[in-house]
Amino acid sequence: MTTLTHGNASPKAGGFRGTGRARGGAIAARTVVGVLLTLYGLVSVYPFLWMISAAFKDNVEVTRGGHLIPQHPTLDTLVDTWNKLHFFDFFLNSVLVTLYTVVLTVVIYAAAGYAFAVLRFPLRGFFQKLFVSLLFVPGITVMLPIVMLENKMGILGTHLGLLLPFVNGGAPLSILLMTGAFRAVPQELRDSARVDGAGELRIFTRVHLPLARPALVTVALLTAIPTWNEFLLTRVSLSDKSTFTLPLGLQTLSSENVPHYNNLMAGALIVVIPVIVLFLCLQRYFVNGLVGAVKG
Repeated sequence: MTTLTHGNASPKAGGFRGTGRARGGAIAARTVVGVLLTLYGLVSVYPFLWMISAAFKDNVEVTRGGHLIPQHPTLDTLVDTWNKLHFFDFFLNSVLVTLYTVVLTVVIYAAAGYAFAVLRFPLRGFFQKLFVSLLFVPGITVMLPIVMLENKMGILGTHLGLLLPFVNGGAPLSILLMTGAFRAVPQELRDSARVDGAGELRIFTRVHLPLARPALVTVALLTAIPTWNEFLLTRVSLSDKSTFTLPLGLQTLSSENVPHYNNLMAGALIVVIPVIVLFLCLQRYFVNGLVGAVKG
């Protein structure tokens, strides 16, 4: 009996030891991954911290380098940059271009996503795949045709000439997200609204849109942020300083004969703050919209 008892106990003890070694290996692996991700995060966030730091330094301290924390912090750099950048004029132009682009994108591609998700029409699958495939077309390849077309249309150098490419460029991802969100809406809700006498437009506005709010916010954010930060197309299109957006206004600071890096960093901080605030306010909807679109 004693021999049998020891023979039965050994595998269990070995199993416990094996389990312990597996747990130890998993903990060690998680620790290594955590350390690597922390180092990567620090390296990634350092330029942003340096930008914030330089925005509160004078040019002498920035040029000299040294500590990340300003030794003599001052708001004069931000005030001076605000005046040089003509912040209000450029800010207003950026707000108008971004706002119109977001509104048009949400309205147009919410309707398109609803059509692809709910309605039945010939070649529906083909057109949906065609739009989504445009995600893999580099934007730079269509830059010259856009400029030539807008020049013929007489809208090159205007804000309308920015709106149309921005809205068109948001089509693939917006349709993908909105289609997934609308497909996730239960069919029973649509049938109930139909029984109550609701038409297609009312079902769209009263049933699907409220339930797809996270996806709508996600599309709005994914449209607003690149539109706000867009530099290449605006640089090619706009020549009148009165139409400049903030990125172009910031570029005028760097084109000075002797650029002041503290002013450049202060200008960059002014440009990026609205985007960060907007994302922080809407990040909950943004995450829910992405998750809902993927599930749909």
